[in-house]
Amino acid sequence: MSLREVLFGKPIPNDEAEEEKIGPLTGIPVLGLDALASAAYGPEAALTVLLVLGAGGSHYLGPIIAIIAVLLLIVQFSYRQTIAAYPGGGGSYLVTRDNLGTKPALLAAAALALDYVLNVAVAISAGVGALVSALPRLLPHMLPLCLGLLALLTLVNLRGIRTAGMLFTLPTYLFVACLGVTLLVGVVKFVSSGGHPVPVVPPPHLPAGTAAVSLWLLMRAFASGCTAMTGVEAVSDGVPVFRQPRVRGAQRTLAGIVGILVVLLGGVAVLCHAYGIGATPPGQAGFQSVLSQLVGAVAGRGVFYSVTIASILTVLCLSANTSFADFPRLCRMLALDGHLPTAFAHAGPRLVFSTGVIVLSLMAAALLVAFGGVTDHLIPLFAVGAFAAFTFSQFGMVARWRKSQEPRARHFLVVNAIGGTATGLTLCVVAVSKFAEGAWMSFLFIPLAFLLFRTTRRHYDTVEKAIETERPMRVVRAAAPLVVVPLKRLDLVAEKGLQFALTISPDVHAVQVRAQPEEGGELRASWKRRVEAPLKEAGLPVPELVVLRSTYRQVVDPLLGYVRKLAAAHPDRFIAVLVPELIEHRWYHYLLHSHTATLLKMMLLFRGGPQIVVISAPWFLREPKHPFTRALRSPRPSFKASSARKPAPGSS
Repeated sequence: MSLREVLFGKPIPNDEAEEEKIGPLTGIPVLGLDALASAAYGPEAALTVLLVLGAGGSHYLGPIIAIIAVLLLIVQFSYRQTIAAYPGGGGSYLVTRDNLGTKPALLAAAALALDYVLNVAVAISAGVGALVSALPRLLPHMLPLCLGLLALLTLVNLRGIRTAGMLFTLPTYLFVACLGVTLLVGVVKFVSSGGHPVPVVPPPHLPAGTAAVSLWLLMRAFASGCTAMTGVEAVSDGVPVFRQPRVRGAQRTLAGIVGILVVLLGGVAVLCHAYGIGATPPGQAGFQSVLSQLVGAVAGRGVFYSVTIASILTVLCLSANTSFADFPRLCRMLALDGHLPTAFAHAGPRLVFSTGVIVLSLMAAALLVAFGGVTDHLIPLFAVGAFAAFTFSQFGMVARWRKSQEPRARHFLVVNAIGGTATGLTLCVVAVSKFAEGAWMSFLFIPLAFLLFRTTRRHYDTVEKAIETERPMRVVRAAAPLVVVPLKRLDLVAEKGLQFALTISPDVHAVQVRAQPEEGGELRASWKRRVEAPLKEAGLPVPELVVLRSTYRQVVDPLLGYVRKLAAAHPDRFIAVLVPELIEHRWYHYLLHSHTATLLKMMLLFRGGPQIVVISAPWFLREPKHPFTRALRSPRPSFKASSARKPAPGSS
């Protein structure tokens, strides 16, 4: 197996694509990790804002989580209708495009793309934060750990969705089981102790409050806690990854994700208040995540603690897979509509849209580096994209049901209208309360992404208009092209280029550029013996040898100037520049050679003009196996074997 197959797996043929589909049990880990993992950083984000209230901050976590749970149920019920209406995948972009138009759809796509990128960064940094909480000596290495995990996750996702599902299933259900047992034991202790359980390991002492509770403070805490709602839309985006019946499988997966998440969020809120657990300042010595404190208070710091923290760490890191599953699909839809480069629309050997995976990884890496890998710094940006996408999708469905003649269309319209209104109001709260803390960057990114999409489509429209034609092909009786073959010296690479040039045209110019005064003299000295004599003997035209002297020791510019002069002197002929190239067997051997040929071809393509045609003549540095290759590499000059013989009079 090649290194590529070891890393990314063997290519998957199209007829095996259905085997890559998943069911609800696998769908929860693949598409629900983002939502489930938010039980770890959602409550913590809210408690971080409430730090200024001291020990009293945990009293307000319960009402905040209750409101978030209601919103979750509303959104879940709304997205059930979206899944049924769009069994081919009903992401915010597609729903908005079909029902509200292209411009709102591009805004929804920009918001959704922002949500996916931030999800990767937040999930990975939260996972590393959980690790640092258990092993504080790793605190100085947070950023390298984040980038290493991102690289690993990218590699896993490039191997395909089934591979990712197999990898994520065990950690996901282990996380749910460990946290579920912790919450169950904690609630039992809470009830049996009359509401005052004794922690096995006391949580860190919370400092005295430095501010009074206010509506503004609670709004900011609610806005941060709303990150627990991100990821719910992933199932409606990823309906095509499910086996038949797709709609039922997707709806069951969505119900399972939301049900588990509501239970986890509610349990964390109750036990944080019962044990007096609050957030600790992130990125500072003594930092402990809320779940680390909670598991320690309920079960101590033995084996169960280690297993639970390990499962939390794994799930937090792997929760970024939700974005890796959906961001490439979003980019594919945009590319099919001409709003992104076409490379995003092509599936790779493992049936993965590899370009989207790689771009997502690079953007997330840039965010992690910019914010130092600290989750709290990314939270203000996180919820804006998610709730904007929620809102566009829900009101897109409202517009759909208004036009629909289905019997229950009015009922579905009300459901989606309630969902859109709830998420829209939440978006306003998040935007206002988090604007100064970094949410302004989201409002900068979304319009810029919108302009990128529009500009890309405008470019494709311009190109299509310029090259499109339906008329019959014009027949032009043009003369044979004038061929230019750049040479450095006369070797086997140059010989093959000259051989091929003579099959194209009898007018061949062999051009050498002398960048240094002392180099290249041997070519002119041996030209008659090694080139002219064999060609004349074979009755073939002899190329004209042209030697250019470079005043400033450059190679490409003098060649480019010579080609332009030929084009000006022969306006009715094509100028074919045939570039001989050495092809190495190993990629790393290219580090040992200059890349003048590549640079020349690039400059000819961009600055040559409409008469210029660029041709590559590769010479492979391998043992000869093909009869044609053996002929080219025979000890005697092979010009006599050239197929460029003068045609017989009257032949075609």
